[in-house]
Amino acid sequence: MLLFSPARRRLAALLLPAAGLPAACLPAASVPAAAQAQVAPSVTLDEVSVVGDGTGRPTGRTGFGVAALPGSAASVIENPVGQIVTAVGRDSTIANRPATNIGSVLLDSPGVTVRQGNGARDVIISVRGNNARSTGVTRNMVVLEDGFVLTQPDGFSRFDLVDPRAYSRIDVFRGPQSALFGNYATGGALAFRTRTGREIDGYEVGVDAGSFGYLSNYFTVGGVSGPVEISLFASDVRANGYQDHSSYDTQTVNLLASYTPTPDNRFTLKVINNELHADIAARASLNQYRINPYQRGCASAATAASGCTTYSFFRNGAFGATSPVTATEVGLERKDRRTIVAARWEHDIDAQTTWRTQVGFDERNINQAFFTSSGRGSVPSYNAMSDITHRSELFGLPAVSYAALSFSALDSHATTFNLTPFAGPTLGALIGDQFAVQSNLGGRARTEVALSDTWTGVVGISAENTWITGRNLAYAYSAAGRTTSPALADRSFLNVAPELALVYRPSAEWAFRGRAATGYTAPAAGSLFVTPAGVPGNNTQLQTQQNLGFDLGADWTPWEGLRFSLTGFYEFFRNELVSQSPGAGLLAYTFNAPASEHRGIEVAADWAFSPGWRATLAYTFDDQFYTRYVEQLSGGSFTARFDRAGKLIPGVPAHQLLARLGYEQVGGPLSGLGGFVEVVAQDDFFVDNANLLKAPGYALVNANVHYVTDLTGGYARRLNLYVEARNLLDRTYASSVQNLANSLNAGTGGLNGAGVLAGITGSVYAGAPRTVVAGMKLSF
Repeated sequence: MLLFSPARRRLAALLLPAAGLPAACLPAASVPAAAQAQVAPSVTLDEVSVVGDGTGRPTGRTGFGVAALPGSAASVIENPVGQIVTAVGRDSTIANRPATNIGSVLLDSPGVTVRQGNGARDVIISVRGNNARSTGVTRNMVVLEDGFVLTQPDGFSRFDLVDPRAYSRIDVFRGPQSALFGNYATGGALAFRTRTGREIDGYEVGVDAGSFGYLSNYFTVGGVSGPVEISLFASDVRANGYQDHSSYDTQTVNLLASYTPTPDNRFTLKVINNELHADIAARASLNQYRINPYQRGCASAATAASGCTTYSFFRNGAFGATSPVTATEVGLERKDRRTIVAARWEHDIDAQTTWRTQVGFDERNINQAFFTSSGRGSVPSYNAMSDITHRSELFGLPAVSYAALSFSALDSHATTFNLTPFAGPTLGALIGDQFAVQSNLGGRARTEVALSDTWTGVVGISAENTWITGRNLAYAYSAAGRTTSPALADRSFLNVAPELALVYRPSAEWAFRGRAATGYTAPAAGSLFVTPAGVPGNNTQLQTQQNLGFDLGADWTPWEGLRFSLTGFYEFFRNELVSQSPGAGLLAYTFNAPASEHRGIEVAADWAFSPGWRATLAYTFDDQFYTRYVEQLSGGSFTARFDRAGKLIPGVPAHQLLARLGYEQVGGPLSGLGGFVEVVAQDDFFVDNANLLKAPGYALVNANVHYVTDLTGGYARRLNLYVEARNLLDRTYASSVQNLANSLNAGTGGLNGAGVLAGITGSVYAGAPRTVVAGMKLSF
């Protein structure tokens, strides 16, 4: 019989009821007297490690050591204590619907904002509005997949390589997370979990097809053979697009393999490769969006319909006379590739201690000829991390301790060319040549302590140094020849992020949590070389973004089938990194806002209120404003300074909502038939620092019908059929709006009003009109 110390009895009493495990798993001394009558006189226990899946449905696992299952992140990430986390599961968001991009899946979590990116299934994800003003890449969060880092060392994450079909679960960590994840986690983190071989146990083939030429073919194969477990996912997705010049095709391969030669050694391999070729539609002004939201009839500038966006390109590619062109006319496009190869070794030193070491290589190869310039280059990077997890007693109290050391670096070379007004697209003169090396070295430590049967405390800290060295050569052309403006960067940023959390669980129904945490995001090397004029140059004065956040919340599960979560947050930012566009076709630039505050409320609910019926709710209120920021603007011979204190930060909707009502038939001749109706709504928001112009909000209705049945008497085991209509009421809405820079009237020196801002092109992508996609999947 396994003997428990008093401290271990307190930990077991805390963890097992929360995990939904029976009281019989506890020694009698740790069970309340009223329950002891139900406990067998003698209970023999194996060594048990209790881990959660992040969804409130923890699972018990027996075996040697304390590590998570092969292919998982460290246990403090797989089973977070004191964190504000929502787990988005496969059954409700992926298995029986055509998940065309990861954004439609993540809306099940409160605090998440989704923007359309540049082409194909590229989306910009923001947590608590921390990246809502970006329309190019995702920043201010760390992205993991199966414990491997997908965020590159410059803080950039892209979701082109992410096909939702590959995943079993996605955990959304909200609020400052640098104590756990290090650099760039000021907004939070996303932890993707691919399906393992044992979850698949066979192979699956599927196809989705629908509006605007959408076609997705995919297959999954997985299984276990002795010490080897493999899962492989591959897909080919293509579409004509709902806008003029927005067709794409993209191919993804995602491999997860593990090898367990002995009970105390596990090896994991991760490989992801994504190829993308996407035509890039033009971003409109708000005025053009209202006239021609989908940029149709824009084949050429000479015959363009009303509301078409045009760009002015130098005829000789360098200077002088210009010609107006449309995106279709010159063939704006992206041809990108992303390749990730990573491996991990896990070793159980003893039954209470696991040591993990992993390394990864990540290359982002870009060929992006869109808007008025073309960026080309290779961004190879690598990362390494070694961590240790140990279960022990701290001052006689059960504790889980975690420590990690990490290093990452990238070495990039990127060139920027003007585009010419000829089909191709055709490159013009070289206007930027950038070399940069960015590296991060840091350490993290964390301890979770069971203070009593009802109280758990968490303390964590991280420290990290970031180095950026680089050179950018900006070229300008005139009749006199070419001029060169060099910009050099040699920056170093040291950041420290502590965290404290406390969880009180007075009963199985209630949990109360409080948290104080910090985050930091160092500038990216590329941001140091784009000026406020939107061209390559010197912007090397940028500082690290830092935030201090406070969370207070409660989780209520009064009975099986009802979960309700309420969280309030207040975050103080210093040197917040804000990006905005200076005008049509120009590069977005980044600046520091000295001080700002973010505050809000997050609500999540899931209620199975009647047999077969389920209601889901995710709501966010997010209020963000500057508290100290003076903006200087120039126009003609005039220069003026404007105090933005009290102004709302642009790009952040105050209210967001997902509400879903679904039904699943269980039993009877219609067993397996189900469906849902959902509403996705977002408030309007300002797009400029002066708060003069708003992007419109929207409310969309989506509907889904699906059917799942087991097959007998053949090779196939299961059949999934589904059809989904999105934007059922065919509303016109803006799915992506780039923030706009305010400006002065060159003649009067006065601040230009909302009418001028509404006429600036290069800002708006309309969302998809009514779209119907149907699909099927066979499991063998």
